[in-house]
Amino acid sequence: MKIMVINGPNIDMLGIREPDIYGENTYANLLEMLKKYAEEKNIDIVPFQSNIEGEIVNAIHTAYFDGFDGIVINPAAYTHYSIAIADAIKAVDTPCVEVHLSNISARDEFRKISYTAQNCVGQIAGFGFFGYKMAVDALIDRIKNYE
Repeated sequence: MKIMVINGPNIDMLGIREPDIYGENTYANLLEMLKKYAEEKNIDIVPFQSNIEGEIVNAIHTAYFDGFDGIVINPAAYTHYSIAIADAIKAVDTPCVEVHLSNISARDEFRKISYTAQNCVGQIAGFGFFGYKMAVDALIDRIKNYE
């Protein structure tokens, strides 16, 4: 099983950006956790991060055309306004779970709206790095039992 984990803008700044909200772990820590979790689950996890909307759209297309079984996506700020990313998720026949480190429903009003989640099979928010594991597990379950 092969899952692409896509991270949007400023996720590469974890540990620096607002540690009171996002914690002190770095993006490198997140990648290491994902690598270990992939080994534990005996799956392939391919990480991708970009601060550029079009590159994220291209990554979603790549996941589809390269036969990935699922996508975990943290669109970050693009969650709240990117119709392009929402449309890319909708366009592909690849199950996608949206994940957020913080509980976006408990933050600013504009963060309570997710254009991208509408096209995902589910959304996980507020559990920090553990949310990525939850999203991977949700995809594995979805792929094995519902596809």
